[in-house]
Formats: sequence, structure tokens, C-alpha cells
Amino acid sequence: MVGEIAKLMDSGLVFVAYGAARASGDPRAAAFKERMYGDERVRGIVDELRGWPGPSLNSHKSARQFFHKLAFLADIGMAIDDPGVQTVIEAAIEHRDDNGIPLLPMNIGKGYGGTGETTWAWALCDAPTTLYALITLGYRDAGIDRAVDYLCTRRMGDCWGCVVSDALGTWRGPGKKGDPCPYATLIMLKLLLAYDADRYRDIIVAGARRLLDLWKNSQSEHPYIFYMGTDFRKLKLPFIWYDVLHLVEILSQVPAVRDDASFLEMVRVILDKERPDGGFIPESVYQEWKSWDFGQKKARSDWLELRVALIRARMADGARA
Repeated sequence: MVGEIAKLMDSGLVFVAYGAARASGDPRAAAFKERMYGDERVRGIVDELRGWPGPSLNSHKSARQFFHKLAFLADIGMAIDDPGVQTVIEAAIEHRDDNGIPLLPMNIGKGYGGTGETTWAWALCDAPTTLYALITLGYRDAGIDRAVDYLCTRRMGDCWGCVVSDALGTWRGPGKKGDPCPYATLIMLKLLLAYDADRYRDIIVAGARRLLDLWKNSQSEHPYIFYMGTDFRKLKLPFIWYDVLHLVEILSQVPAVRDDASFLEMVRVILDKERPDGGFIPESVYQEWKSWDFGQKKARSDWLELRVALIRARMADGARA
């Protein structure tokens, strides 16, 4: 990790270096933070999130959604004591249900099983990401504890399906009720890894193996219309939806599956995209992030390169264990 931080310093990618340094306890983290806040894009996200909850939620995969942007701030190493973050967190937890789960305003039409009216609610394709962001930013309270425990109990067997709050009525995504939801399972694993990986180890491993089974049977199993074809295999950031980089990012944090043949196949899909001169170029982008180096498809992305380097580092740690 120290070598990766040094390389990032040389590249000038301060916001990434800050996240890596802070996570590893590097004493240079404070200096990185000061320089990172000189990046108007970072300040812009923090300022924008003061208007939480942001755009009306009509698509969980929309890169405009504030809960995805909050998770990005967490991913780059921001924390509750950084300028403006406390205010954003307070807004994000203002509306929570009795189980401590953060709520967002949603409007599900009657034709889809909803009420047709805007209501504060949650779904398993947003709540885990919001909770992951809050925890990673350094916020925990009794409500967070209740929320994680409750969502964990909503799994079916070794994975999670399409689960929503009572306020959304009978609405659910397009699929069989008994199917696993690949995306919900992915971000639930992400949440549990951030919250307490040791406490939930068996549940995490079981969920990881279920996702690997979906890869193994990707020609025949497409629960909730989540395919693992050409688009799934394109390198894309930030971590928002269901794609190979996001999946490998999470599974690489589960030591028990690092030598699984299906997992190694997914890792190879990523590594085979490395350029002859090193580095990686995004293959798919979110227009909301077009001002960032991972928001265009014409040049190497330092942020993408770091994410792959961190996956490689975890693989190397596993090899030494």
C-alpha cells in the first residue's frame, strides 16, 4: 500500500492518495486532505449533498442520485470531520424508519404496486449503499446498528432478494419473487464488510459464493434481468451498479473466495484489459462524472488504475496467507 500511495503522490492524484493514506494511517494524510479540498470537484459534491436527498428517486442506477455520490466521498477517504461532511450526514439521517434505515422520497406508480404518491421509503437497492457510506465516513449510532441487523435478517438463504419498506406496498423489481437479486446481494456484502466483517463472516462468504454461482451459470441465470454479458464486463467507475469491477472489488475483500475459479476468471477479465504501457482506460462512463478522469474513454484513468491496484494487493495478501 505504501508504494501505491507514493505512486499516486507522483501522479498528482491527491484525492485518491488521501483516501489511501488515511486508510493506512500514513502521516501524510493531513497534507493530502488540504490539497484535496483544493479540488473544486470534491468541494462541489459536498456542497451539492447539502441539499439531501436530491433528485426524486426514479432509477436506482442513476449516477445523479445523492446516495451514490455520498458513497463516492466515502470511497475517496472523506470522513465525518472533514469540512461540510457532518452537515451532509445529519441531512442523510434526518429521515429514518423504526429500524434505523435511512429513507428517501420515492414515487412508485399504482400500476407497479406502489401508491402513486411520493413517500419516504427504502429499498434494498439503496439502503445498503447509504448505510455503507455513513459507516465508512465514520458515523455510527444505535440506529445504524439496528438497520444493519434488520437488513441482514431479510436475506433468503444465502443471498438477498428484492426487499422494500412497507411504505412501497407490493412493489418489487422485474423478476420472480423467489429469485436472488444480484445487486442487492452485492451491496449488502459491501455493507457487512464495512460494518463488521468478522461478525458476519459466514453470511458474507455464503453471499459471495452465491454471486460466483451466478457468474458460473451466467448463460442461463439472469435474475431480476441482471446479465453478466458484454456491458457487465466493461470497466466503469465510480462504483454504482452491477458490473465486473464493482463485483470483483467486493469479492476481493472476502479471503475465502479469492482462489475460487469463477472469481479468478472475473479478475482475469479485468487484468486482460491492461494496456501494453500499463494502466487502464474506462470502457463505459457515466455522463454525470464526465469531468473526472474515469468519466471519459480516451485516456488512462488514475482512479481506475488505483482500484485495480488495490484488488491486486488483496490478491497478493491472499497468496502470502
